[in-house]
Parts: sequence; C-alpha cells; structure tokens
Amino acid sequence: MGKRKLPVGIQTFRQIREEGFYYVDKTGYARRLVDDAGKHYFLSRPRRFGKSLFVDTLKELFAGSEELFRGLAVHAGWDWTKRHPVVRLSFGSGNFKRPGVLPARMNEQLADLDPRYSAICGYTNADLDEVFAAELPGLDRERIAEWYDGYHWLGAEHLYNPFGILKLFASRRFRAHWFETATPRFLVDTLIGRGFAAPDLERVHASEALLSSFDVDHIAVEALLFQTGYLTIAAEDDDPDGYPQYRLRYPNREVRRGLNESLLDALAPNWRSDGDGGALRRLLAAQDWPGVEILFRRLLAGIPCDWHRRNDIARYEGYWSSVFYAWFQASMDGVAVEDASRRGRLDMAVFLAGNAYLIEIKVAERSEPGAALAQLRERRYADKHRAPGRAVHLIGVEVSSESRDVTAFETESA
Repeated sequence: MGKRKLPVGIQTFRQIREEGFYYVDKTGYARRLVDDAGKHYFLSRPRRFGKSLFVDTLKELFAGSEELFRGLAVHAGWDWTKRHPVVRLSFGSGNFKRPGVLPARMNEQLADLDPRYSAICGYTNADLDEVFAAELPGLDRERIAEWYDGYHWLGAEHLYNPFGILKLFASRRFRAHWFETATPRFLVDTLIGRGFAAPDLERVHASEALLSSFDVDHIAVEALLFQTGYLTIAAEDDDPDGYPQYRLRYPNREVRRGLNESLLDALAPNWRSDGDGGALRRLLAAQDWPGVEILFRRLLAGIPCDWHRRNDIARYEGYWSSVFYAWFQASMDGVAVEDASRRGRLDMAVFLAGNAYLIEIKVAERSEPGAALAQLRERRYADKHRAPGRAVHLIGVEVSSESRDVTAFETESA
C-alpha cells in the first residue's frame, strides 16, 4: 500500500473513506457488538483514541451506507437491504437537573472489562506493519513503541495511541503529541487534593469494580487515572477470594514524562526556569555531586514563599518525595520506585549510563541528622543492585519543611 493522507483529528468515517485517508479496519468489532445482541454499551477509552470515529462508523453501518464498507471486514456478512434510523446524542451540554442522574445512567450501561473488545480503539503492531508500512521508513520502531505503545485492556494486544502515532508520522518528530493537546488539571488537582504521593503511581492496584466506576463526584483516584489513560493495566491477578485484581502502570514514555511534568508544575511551579532535565542527567552520570546538590537546592528555592504559605499541599505526607520523584521522572528514563521488602522501602532508584543511584529522602524536622544516608547503609539497599561492571552510588538527601532547603546532601559509593 502506498502513502495516503493521514487522518489527524478526523472523526468522520465517510470523509476518511471517500477522500483517501488511511483507515484501520475496526468494523469487525462493530459486527461483534451486533452479534452479541447487547442493549446498550459504554465505550471507555482515553481522549483522542478513536471513540468518535468508531461511533460514526456505527452510524454509517446502520444507515446502510454500503459503498463505504467495501473491502472491510463487515461488508460480506452484513444485510445491506436493511436500513435503520440513527440518533446521536451529545451529553456535553446535557441538562441533568438531578445530581447523580448521569453517572447512574452511565454505570447502568458500563460493561465489565472484556478482552474481546480490547483493541476496539487504538492501533496494534500489525496495524502499523500492514496499514502504515509506507510511513515507517526512517523511524526507529523500538523508539515508536517506547513513546506511544503500551495501552492494555486485558486482550492479547498492547495498543498504540492513534493520535500520537498520526502526529509522529506527520511531523517525523518524537514528541508528547497526545499529552500536549490538553493539560490534565482536573486530574492533577484531584491527586494533590487527596494527598496521593507521586511515587505511588508505580504501585497502583485496583479491583475490576473500582476501575469500572464512573461517578465523577466520588471516583477513586485509581479509576480516574485508568479511565483517562494515564495508567493502564500491567498485570491481572486474583485476590484470595478469587476476584480479579489489576496492577496498573504508565503506558509509555509520553504519558510518564507528561504527567510528572504536570505534577511538578503544581508541586514546584518554577521548576522549568532552570531548563529541562539535561543538566540533571549530565551531572548525575558524571557523579558531579556538588553540581547535583546545586540542582536540588535550585528546585526547592523555586517554590515561591507566598505560594508555599497559601497552600496546604506542602503539609501532606509524601510531598517532598513527590517533588523529587516527579522531577526525576520528568527529566529522564530509568527511574524506579521499589516495592517494600523486609528491609523497608527505598525512596527511589535511578539507572543511568549503566550505573545505579539509590536515593533516600528525609524531612529534617522528623529525623536525626545524617539519617538518610545511614538508612541506605544500614538496610543494605545496594545489595540487590550489585552487578559486574555496575557502580552503585548512595545519595542521602535531607530537606527542611520549614526553610524549603536542603539541610544535608551526602553521597558515597556502595
């Protein structure tokens, strides 16, 4: 297949088919919905993931627009002699006078996670190979996956973000294309308002019932992160009673960096004034400890005094670890938060240029001087990270919640 036009932002099935745009065939899922004979469905996917296009495809299918479906999966098995009236309703301006009516109606229609429909929206690896083959030359396939792949709804496939992929093919540049289309202010405010520490984004577990909730006024943080596309399913396990439990994770680099940049904008509003994360990566890789300490101090000094006094955010537990975690995640790959072990839980591990950097952060007012580095030594966090050719460095950071400054910055090789 030769090159076609890229359907960036186009949500009209007829326009795509009549004007020669690329089209990833999702009509087989439309047929499956009909064969399943359900009365109503609710399609929950992140924004700009193809929901509107799929709904418009259904409209044309039931309207009997046979000429648009020639060559597609649904064409041969559909009765084109039958036409159905189609009514489309937009809830964007709906007037629901009684609180809770809309969430209740939507919850009535929300089906369980169904692996059969996992790829109803989004692009698979096969789609990239077969539909977009002409766009791939000159682009690193592994890098494409790191940036835009990774969404998972229990099926066999991991899904690429369609908007990110189309923008990549159009611009030939790896950027946070999807994330930049909207700032997740509501999500960030919810995370901060409920005291959700940023490192906990790597330790999220949720039940099927929790992920399927859609009451915005009372929605759990885990469900909000999942339904908006900032976390996706990493693994499925059963709890002791046999009910499914899901471990969630960031889908890809674009979301991981973008969400942490947004969190950092709220936690330390002036962090961007010192440039991007290039300096942090460079100084850390060179083990330039005085330089790294200066960057830590600059980050905290960038929090305006009046902003700090007016916001209770700095008082909630995990604030300081959230600031540093979001800063590292926004600056580089290779940042990990480890699970708790019998020795405790390390605040953060960073893997850069073949070496490991183990970081412990303490609030000065709540611990003895030197406690951060002492904990790294005493609990022997370095043991599991030792490997041939890998240097392990311990970094203990102590921060005053009163002065918003680094009171101790100690390092040593383990």
